[in-house]
Amino acid sequence: MSEITAVLDEMRTGDADASARLLPLVYAELRRIAAFRMSHEKCGNTLQPTALVHEAWLRMATSPSGNQWENRQHFYAAAAESMRRILVDAARHKAAQKHGGKFSRLQLSEDELLCPSPAAEIVAVNDALDQLEEDDSVAAELVKLHYFGGLSLEEAGEMLNLSRASAYRVWTYAKTFLRVHLTD
Repeated sequence: MSEITAVLDEMRTGDADASARLLPLVYAELRRIAAFRMSHEKCGNTLQPTALVHEAWLRMATSPSGNQWENRQHFYAAAAESMRRILVDAARHKAAQKHGGKFSRLQLSEDELLCPSPAAEIVAVNDALDQLEEDDSVAAELVKLHYFGGLSLEEAGEMLNLSRASAYRVWTYAKTFLRVHLTD
């Protein structure tokens, strides 16, 4: 049993100090996942990986179902889901009518002029992912772990108890499903 799983077990049994011991154990991996996820965002995003990790940690720690993670894999899946929701919320906030809606602020920086806002794209991916989850929850979870969680297909498949071949097969299906729904 990994040290993380042991601390998660202690949290489930009500050890108040376990949460304080968990963050140092998982922080580097959460930071890596956030940095990976943020590297796939278009430029102009004001959210930084460290802020994403901190916000995800706060949401997870204060959620009603907090401290109920079964093991290390379940914890990282919950963290990836939390990060996805934060990015979607930020994208929706940017796209909100009262924040300019379809209008975007022009920057004088050349980098900003060359990179359009990704807000609409993130919301569209989220909506397509919700549709995929209704069709095939395993495929949706694989996308979340791989795309939003930064795990390799092999790692994500292992977390979902899929063989390597099955993980690639499900990934191919999910990509096709999302591509069809995103082009509509």
